[in-house]
Amino acid sequence: MHLEISKNVLMDIAASTVDRIGGLEIAAAPIKASEVLRPTSGGWQQAGSRRPRALRVSREGNNVSVELGLNIEYGKSLVSVSQKVQQAVTENIELMTGLKVRAVNITVQGLTLPPAPSKAGA
Repeated sequence: MHLEISKNVLMDIAASTVDRIGGLEIAAAPIKASEVLRPTSGGWQQAGSRRPRALRVSREGNNVSVELGLNIEYGKSLVSVSQKVQQAVTENIELMTGLKVRAVNITVQGLTLPPAPSKAGA
C-alpha cells in the first residue's frame, strides 16, 4: 500500500498549528511581478482563491522543511514565540504524517498591535 501526502496537506497542518498559537499570524507573502493579477469589477485581484501567505514547505523523501514568515504581537518575546512555533509545527507534522521534520525556519516579518481592551457596558 502506497500513501502520498501532498505539500498542501503539510502546509495546512503548519498553518492550522500557527493559527492555534495566540499573539501571532502568518505574514502575507510579498507579491512577485510574475504573479498574475486579473481585472474584477472592484479593481485588480490576484488570481487564485487563497490569499498568498509566507509559508513554504519542501520535501525530500521522508524529510520535510518548513519556512514561515510571521507577524508577532508587539510586546511578545520574539525568540520564545518562534521557538514555540517551531516545536508545535514539528510535533504536529511528525505526529500526523510520520514524516521527519528537518527544519522549521522562521522569519519575523512584522509586528502587530495587541487587540484593544474592550470597554465594559459598551
